[in-house]
Amino acid sequence: MITKEMSIGQVMEIDRTMAPILMEYGMHCFGCPFSQMESLEMGCAAHGQDVNELVDKLNDYLNKKVEG
Repeated sequence: MITKEMSIGQVMEIDRTMAPILMEYGMHCFGCPFSQMESLEMGCAAHGQDVNELVDKLNDYLNKKVEG
């Protein structure tokens, strides 16, 4: 389960195919140091995005992948 406290790097470790979803929310820096330190919540705040919406979208994606 993805939470808003997780870093972008942690999300990518779970499933790299979630990169396009993160990019939709302005998070393009998968290789930069911030991706390992910055939480999804901090990233969304920096990009003016709704973290709860992002977390829901990521978890929906994972759930559909498991079910599918």
